[in-house]
Amino acid sequence: MIPSAELRAARARLLSRRWFLQDCGVGMAGLALSSLLARDAQAKAPANPLAVRAPHFKPKAKRVIYMFMAGAPSHLELFDHKPELQKRDGQLPPAELLKDYRAAFINPNSALLGPKYNFAPHGQSGIPFSELIPNIASIADDLCVIRSMQTEAVNHAPGQIMMNTGSQQFGRPSFGSWTLYGLGSESEKLPGYVVLTSAKGTSGGASNYGCGFLPTVYGGIPFRGTGDPVLYLSNPAGFDARAQRASLDTLNELNELARVDTGDPEVAARIQSYEMAYQLQTSAPELMDLSSEPAHVLEAYGITDVKQSNYARNCLLARRLIERGVRFVQLFHEAWDQHGDLTKAIKKNCEDTDRASAALVKDLKQRGLLDDTLVVWGGEFGRTPMVQGGNDGRDHHNRCFTMWLAGGGLKKGHVHGETDELGFNVVRDPVHVHDLNATLLHLLGLEHTQLTYRFQGRDFRLTDVHGHVVNDIIA
Repeated sequence: MIPSAELRAARARLLSRRWFLQDCGVGMAGLALSSLLARDAQAKAPANPLAVRAPHFKPKAKRVIYMFMAGAPSHLELFDHKPELQKRDGQLPPAELLKDYRAAFINPNSALLGPKYNFAPHGQSGIPFSELIPNIASIADDLCVIRSMQTEAVNHAPGQIMMNTGSQQFGRPSFGSWTLYGLGSESEKLPGYVVLTSAKGTSGGASNYGCGFLPTVYGGIPFRGTGDPVLYLSNPAGFDARAQRASLDTLNELNELARVDTGDPEVAARIQSYEMAYQLQTSAPELMDLSSEPAHVLEAYGITDVKQSNYARNCLLARRLIERGVRFVQLFHEAWDQHGDLTKAIKKNCEDTDRASAALVKDLKQRGLLDDTLVVWGGEFGRTPMVQGGNDGRDHHNRCFTMWLAGGGLKKGHVHGETDELGFNVVRDPVHVHDLNATLLHLLGLEHTQLTYRFQGRDFRLTDVHGHVVNDIIA
């Protein structure tokens, strides 16, 4: 039976409604969802991504200076006095000590190497320090020394990236980037996270201070020791400040339209980067010019030439940076990889870093800045009690190493953790890298399990799925 014209028309109307609901309806829902997502993205992409943000709870510290001794200083020559290791110099290590142990390069069953330098107690706290670091020893009563640090990493690049990002893999945000993401910056004319390097740089490279999957505005900005602090900071010939300001204002207006339209946080980061570059043209040269510093301050840091780029100058610049509102300053000094020539090389390293490291802490204290500044000193792992390189070197050792901290919210003149009589294993109060980072974030008023960023379908954090606050080191 052939349908009537009226029935064919009814079917056509029904099919039209079904098509509209199925195809157009879904399309409209998609448009609505897209609009909502854009609105959400816009809410997450503020006009100034570096604006100061409230912490999760009242902080004990507001900013960080992190002196990273890349290459891994020997805890056995500097901080962890082991008379028994000296007594057993030249003997083979106990067999039970080496069970399931793998060294980076040496045969683990190598002779023990006694410490190359003497130790003595210092300050009212009586903390023993090596004769190599008399200036750091002089601030013993201001320091919190952790002798029980641990990490999984056994080589430099993974170890450095692990210390700074909480992961041995490339591509994770650094501690400084997480801090900036959580708290913003108080500086309008300088980056919130500044990186200063001396000696050989770092094996981990820019991954040590990169922003990973966070918006690029949270990455560390390396300042050069000579010339423009940042490449191409100066205007080219014939391009004056007025013309630059006019062109930058126009560019910012166009970028702001794109930000509102797309909600892309990278557009906000781009606006901030252009504006920061403009501000840096006046603020950076003033920052880097140490000629205004009193002679006694330069002498305290061991600076004889204010234009010479070295670790001492970087320490003084770190103080000047936090005075100007910078949230996180990181110094990288890679010179500590003594697989051989340990006696001579570690002495030179200490001559380059001891005086300025201690001067920075004393300077901050004298200016009333230490109470709300976290100062961190340490490398990516320790060194073996066994010898390498004939009779004068040590291999990588991840089972225990030492770091020292000072400043906001930390116990003073305090030692946390203990290693065995040979400095091989932790025997009391271990502190993993994740535990250290969780504690530092806690002192900054940030709960490490809540400081997260969603990427590729999951929430990431600095401490991954690990870490606990080490309450014993908190005052």
